[in-house]
Amino acid sequence: MYYGLKNTFPKLNIISEEHGKDSSCQNQDVIDIETTPTDHRTIDHMNDEHVFVKDVTVWIDPLDATQEYTEGLYQYVTTMVCVAINGVPIVGVIHYPFPTRTYWGWFTKKTSSNIPNIQHKEENKEQPRVVISRSHPGKVADIAKESFGPKTVVTQAAGAGDKVMGVVNGNFDVYLHATAIKKWDLCAGNAIIKAVDGKMTTIKGAEIDYSPNSGVKVTDGILVTRYDHDYYLSKLPKSLSGTT
Repeated sequence: MYYGLKNTFPKLNIISEEHGKDSSCQNQDVIDIETTPTDHRTIDHMNDEHVFVKDVTVWIDPLDATQEYTEGLYQYVTTMVCVAINGVPIVGVIHYPFPTRTYWGWFTKKTSSNIPNIQHKEENKEQPRVVISRSHPGKVADIAKESFGPKTVVTQAAGAGDKVMGVVNGNFDVYLHATAIKKWDLCAGNAIIKAVDGKMTTIKGAEIDYSPNSGVKVTDGILVTRYDHDYYLSKLPKSLSGTT
C-alpha cells in the first residue's frame, strides 16, 4: 500500500503504521488510478478536485486489529486509507478482508452504497449502545454507564476501524476510547463518520489534526457518534482522558 501510492504519487506525504524495507515491496507497480472497482462505480460520476500536493497527507493502517488477526478473530480486521487536506480528513476507505467488503466516504460528496441511512432516535439517548476497546477496556465501561445512565449497553470490540463502522452502520450509538491512540487508526473512520454527518472528536471536544507535523498520537481519548455528539460529550467527566 505504502510503496504503491509512493510510486504513483512520489511527492505525496504518506504516513503509515508499517512499511517494510524489503526491496520487493519498494518495487510496487504504479497504481492504475483510472480504473474504479465495478462495485464502486459511483466514484466515476463524482467531480474531481484539484489541490496542492503539499496540502495532502495520506494516513495508512495496513492491518488494524493485528492481535485479533493472530487470534483468528478476523471479523474485526480491517485495512484503512485516509486522505487529509490541510489536516482535515476528507476521504476514508475501510476494507474488511474477511469476508471481503469495502466502505468509503468522501466528506461533502458521497459514501459507498453499502452504508445505510440511519434514522435518529431520540430515545437512544436514554439507553445508548456504547462500543469500547476489547484489548484496552480499562474503566471505560464503568464510566460509560455512570455518564450515560444505568440502561447503557456496553459492548467490547476490536480495531478502531471496526468500532467506527459499528457507529456508522447503526449498530452502536457511541464509540468511546479513553487511552492514547494513533491517528492512522482514526483518520479513515473520521472521514467516513463526517461523510454521514456524524462526528469524531477527542473527549475534550477538540477536532483531530491530521497534518503531517501534528504528531501521530491522540492522547485525550476519542468520542464518535452519528447523532447527539454534544449531548454525549457533555455527559463525560472532564478527567476521563488517560483512564486505564
